[in-house]
Amino acid sequence: MLRLWVRSEFRRAKVLCASRAVSVRRNRACSNASATEWVRPSGAATGLKAFNSLTKRKEPLILAREGVATWYSCGPTVYDHAHLGHACSYVRFDILQRILTRLFGITVIHAMVITDVDDKIIKRSWEENVSPNVLASIYEDDFKRDMLSLKVIPPAVYLRVTENVHHIVAFIDGIIRNGHAYATKEGDVYFDIQSIGGRYGKFVGAVDPQGEPGSTTKRDSRDFALWKRSKPQEPFWESPWGRGRPGWHIECSTIASSMFGSQLDIHSGGIDLAFPHHENEIAQSEAYHQCGQWANYFLHSGHLHLKGSEEKMSKSLKNYVSIKDFLQSYSANEFRMFCLLSKYRSAIDYSHNSMVEARIALGTISTFIQDAKAYMKGQLQCTPVQEAALWDRLADTKSSVLKALADDFDTPRAVSAVMNLVHHGNCQLQPVSTCEGVARSPAVFGAMISYITEILDVFGVDLLHTKQGDVGTGSGRLEGVVEQLTHFRSEIRAFALARQDAPTSGPPHKAALYPERGPLLRSCDTLRKDLAPLGVLIKDRGLTSTWEITEGSERPG
Repeated sequence: MLRLWVRSEFRRAKVLCASRAVSVRRNRACSNASATEWVRPSGAATGLKAFNSLTKRKEPLILAREGVATWYSCGPTVYDHAHLGHACSYVRFDILQRILTRLFGITVIHAMVITDVDDKIIKRSWEENVSPNVLASIYEDDFKRDMLSLKVIPPAVYLRVTENVHHIVAFIDGIIRNGHAYATKEGDVYFDIQSIGGRYGKFVGAVDPQGEPGSTTKRDSRDFALWKRSKPQEPFWESPWGRGRPGWHIECSTIASSMFGSQLDIHSGGIDLAFPHHENEIAQSEAYHQCGQWANYFLHSGHLHLKGSEEKMSKSLKNYVSIKDFLQSYSANEFRMFCLLSKYRSAIDYSHNSMVEARIALGTISTFIQDAKAYMKGQLQCTPVQEAALWDRLADTKSSVLKALADDFDTPRAVSAVMNLVHHGNCQLQPVSTCEGVARSPAVFGAMISYITEILDVFGVDLLHTKQGDVGTGSGRLEGVVEQLTHFRSEIRAFALARQDAPTSGPPHKAALYPERGPLLRSCDTLRKDLAPLGVLIKDRGLTSTWEITEGSERPG
């Protein structure tokens, strides 16, 4: 239902954007090798805007094929466990892809490379006394398990570098034949920066005096390795230039091109990859395809910092938190909310307080949903609800969320709109002891619950399943136990709150409780308080009670 509404709202916007699109042929960018400015793609307008690192501003998102986005992302170098810095980037882009797919109906074809041969992998394999292949396989599986634990949707395909070396050799050969690379007598192959003139430096400028370390026979200090000659005890492959292995940057250009050809809609990665990695990818790809614009949009996520540190979270700096350690204290839902509360391309500070903020936001939403359900069931008696105002507020929220997410995936603004809806819903749920004869409005709360759960599901947040629920049927058994316990407690409370018969003579007064039943009532209150730190919240509503299992309450901060 949510997607149908979104499509109807965006159909008009797409028609408007399409009429404003630049009227050029689909292959214009790849037929004009002299172009230096970003060219707005021809194709299907989506009605969305995305911040494009190539232009450093928001641009209309236009796809080569209507309803389909080709998307390539740089995957991990698998020599160690993934940490929260990695997780932040992958979760943020997972959220963006979910928004495109589940809200705007765009099919995302996502390909990701796994770098399974690299200097770091080779060095670590020597330290661990295992082969590079075994080491890479262990940490690749570990990475994939970490992503699943964070509820990141896997790409359509993972592609390993070692399984594509023959494609890489052919790609390098094509660049050489096009006059943009050269082999040295030692057996290395370098990209020739000077051969592309002023086209180098799309992200941070063309001046990089240090360049990459390498052979002294490089023509320019900025020239970077496409093929590295083999050294003793290193893995190698045969090539026209001798035994060796691929350079770092060439793998992404080759694998992305093998998947999507000479034109790519979206390329993503952390902001630290913009230069030199993505800069060199562009140079290689456009030199191979002889085109002026290989990837139309580059999306970069901001760094994750430990609170109080200006440096990004990094293994080399020894300032990281592993994903597995993190999930001992917090849940995947909480980390996802933590990511949603900041823009994907902004830097973000990680701390206990920032995680508590995310936990509180989820708790506020969850509590509202439980209270609204209690009201719908008749378990929560309230003053008359201003139903028309809530329907209007719901419609405004839908519009605000849609506009926010269409504007460079502005999740903080979208979440703020949802929290505002929750606030107004809570303001209407004012409990009273009795409300006989008062009109009730359960339908509007049902609509609010449906929308909130649907939009959170778009983001990948599932309030129906806590961390414990991920292990199988244990959560269902726990809920059954809590339900029976709460029902039994409600019967005890009702018995303890029963009042003595009022006297038939004398002045009228409120009937008193049975004093001997007081300890039962106090025991019920003690049980409610004792369960709260364990994540079970029981709320007494007159003679009945409702319960809720809260995420994160039982875990230490």
